[in-house]
Amino acid sequence: MIKYIHLFSLLFCSLVTIGLYGQEEDFRKQAPKPGPAPSIEFGEYEQFKLDNGLQVIVVENHKLPRVSFQLLIDVPPIKEGEYVGTADLAGEMLSRGTASQSKAEIDETIDYIGANFSTSSTGITASCLTKHQDKLLEIMADVLYHPAFSEEEFEKIQTQRLSELSLGQSNADFIARNVGQVLRYDEHPYGEILTKKSLKNITVGQCKEYYSTYFKPNIAYLAIIGDTNLEQAKKIAQKYFAKWEKGTVEKEFHARPLPPIESEVDFVHKDGAVQSVINITYPVNLKPGTEESVVANVLNTMLGGGMLNSRLNKNIREDKGYSYGVRSTLRYDKYVGYFSAGGSVRNEVTDSAIVEFLSEMERLTQETVPAEELKSVKNYIFGSFARSLERPETVAQYALNTARYKLPTDFYPDYLKKVSKVTAGDVKTMAQKYILPERSHILVVGNMGEVADKLNRFDAKGKVHFYDLDGQAIKDENTEIPEGVTAESVITDYINAIGGKDRLTDVKDATIELTTSVQGMNLDMTMMRKSPDKMLIKVDMNGMTVNETKFDGKKGYASAMGQKQEMGEESIEEMKLQAPIFPELDYLGADYKTELIDIETIDGKRAYHLQVTSPGGKTADIYYDLENKLKVKTVAKQSNGNGGEATVTATMADYREVEGIKVPYELTSAGVAPFPITLKVASVSFNNGLDANLFEINE
Repeated sequence: MIKYIHLFSLLFCSLVTIGLYGQEEDFRKQAPKPGPAPSIEFGEYEQFKLDNGLQVIVVENHKLPRVSFQLLIDVPPIKEGEYVGTADLAGEMLSRGTASQSKAEIDETIDYIGANFSTSSTGITASCLTKHQDKLLEIMADVLYHPAFSEEEFEKIQTQRLSELSLGQSNADFIARNVGQVLRYDEHPYGEILTKKSLKNITVGQCKEYYSTYFKPNIAYLAIIGDTNLEQAKKIAQKYFAKWEKGTVEKEFHARPLPPIESEVDFVHKDGAVQSVINITYPVNLKPGTEESVVANVLNTMLGGGMLNSRLNKNIREDKGYSYGVRSTLRYDKYVGYFSAGGSVRNEVTDSAIVEFLSEMERLTQETVPAEELKSVKNYIFGSFARSLERPETVAQYALNTARYKLPTDFYPDYLKKVSKVTAGDVKTMAQKYILPERSHILVVGNMGEVADKLNRFDAKGKVHFYDLDGQAIKDENTEIPEGVTAESVITDYINAIGGKDRLTDVKDATIELTTSVQGMNLDMTMMRKSPDKMLIKVDMNGMTVNETKFDGKKGYASAMGQKQEMGEESIEEMKLQAPIFPELDYLGADYKTELIDIETIDGKRAYHLQVTSPGGKTADIYYDLENKLKVKTVAKQSNGNGGEATVTATMADYREVEGIKVPYELTSAGVAPFPITLKVASVSFNNGLDANLFEINE
């Protein structure tokens, strides 16, 4: 039906997001002078175990009258399958009420004592002033023993997570992390990611089952940190956690994923992207607490792990100017770790940036690291490690790691001594084992039309593999346009699918009522159109009009909270595209240029991709489903109010018939605001006899 792009922009017409990146000061261009490994005081901690198997770690720090509690459940990797997200929802549900307290009552008590409190799939974290610790521990124990798992709270969380997921899937970095996770871990549980489908599959019952299966003291650790001592900690643990009943927790066997046999280029398309996010990644078998993990940290810090003058940053950021910043990660894990290197680069240098990433990776495996560079990296590690020990929470985390991973007790106290002994030969050997440019997933999230065809050369088989937002491979279906299909025939098929030319032409005006919720605010919108090319949009909140746009076909204005602004030439041209009730009727006219580009996959279904150019030179990419012929997506540039443009993507779903005409009842837009906006249609009516005076612009 209609494109709705301007309707979305009304909600955020003044929202501008600016990223500022300052220049480095001169002193940062000089590496600090290397020195010997500093002597550090590793914070003391003590440890004991309750009869139910709960291991308790105590870290004393009396600088402030505060105490914190970290209950960690060491849940083994589990396959959630079609119910991915159950563990996360179960963890969040814990703090949403107990058998005796509602969420509101818990929140009120936490606020009253000035505490912090949160729950997750792997435990509970809480902190407060020492004098309030008993009240906090009572809540903590109640949540642990008697979670309510109410349907009402579950529905709230599920709705919120769906919104968060929609927001994430409009962000290229989020997509790259998610799809990279799927690719590198394959069938391992670490490779499962939350999807809209899996989220909708989850029930409260499954959350309860997760809690009852895995929240057991014999796989748990309790860290008590701050203004306390061993004697007090034993009393606390006994009073609040001793009655927690232990149980058997089965561990599933999962084969450890391996890196690809040869390099593979993977691509996820993102509409209108002007930058590509690169993620070169694969799994590694790097265990915590080993000598290898120490050398691996030195290696990764040198390559791209945190230092401003890492090799990747010096090359890609400073020398080439391809990016504001890139980095790498070489992560250890008890089950399976991973390597990742990447960042955001401009479309036109995506392939060149990949060359530099792979080159720096290869160089570490072939060349011996210069002595001065190695000393500089060690110096950086010395400083960051020593600073981290100033926080008692860090000491507690290291103590937890020592217990969880069964590390030597001197692993962290002697960590910097181990770092000081790392040689250039050690770094090269470790690079040859863990830096695998020839066995990587080279994942790119970006604009397919501008980038994808330049990446074949990085794939061992010379082929780019395409994936959707959930990391699922897009099938190599026939994308050849069938003989006889043209832009005009696709538009005609759409017109026929929604009601036919005669019925659409008979519509002289249309009124649509819509609703949405933006950051907790409920908004009602009314959009009225009258032929030819007149439009009025009102946005109401709590019965008050907060935004209004009016266009009479030639001129118009937009007002927000009573402040009126006349439309400039750019906005008028955009409104001319928005105002027609059924713009496809105009597309078939001589004033518009239409071109059938190709066939693409949209949300798992194939769609014709058309490019439409208006008489004023504005272009839009529009997608029509091959099977039902309905419009499913539009992508267009729109002025952002600051002299620039934003790429706005609108999707249409849930078509329903109204007076013989099919109308989309769900519309989602991304690109106008920092998050997607979903509109639900409340009502649609045609030929109401709207008065032309409604659309008049008073001078």
